[in-house]
Amino acid sequence: MTLEPGSFIWATRGRHWGFRFLRDGGYTDPLPAYEEAFAQVSERRELCELVGDELVVRFPDPAGRKDRAGRPILHDFVIRHTDTGQLPSLTDAPGLAWAAVSAEYARLWDSDPAP
Repeated sequence: MTLEPGSFIWATRGRHWGFRFLRDGGYTDPLPAYEEAFAQVSERRELCELVGDELVVRFPDPAGRKDRAGRPILHDFVIRHTDTGQLPSLTDAPGLAWAAVSAEYARLWDSDPAP
């Protein structure tokens, strides 16, 4: 199983750039959907939970990367069901999310402020 393009929101930080959405999950503005999904769990550093009909996933960067201030990078995902795909299991979701973005993030993490 893989995550379908457009089926998830991905938000994170880089070494030189602050929090931003790198995947919009098919939303024109992903912020309201992101805020609603993370409303009850926003303070937790690591999680994988079903919230409504979406999976909310947060985990520290698997490579241990940090921003320029030395803060650990966290990756936030909101994964939604699509017409052609089911939600991954709670066990599989973090690994599938990371597999979908890890190569791109490796290129972007140390880039200038506007990836």
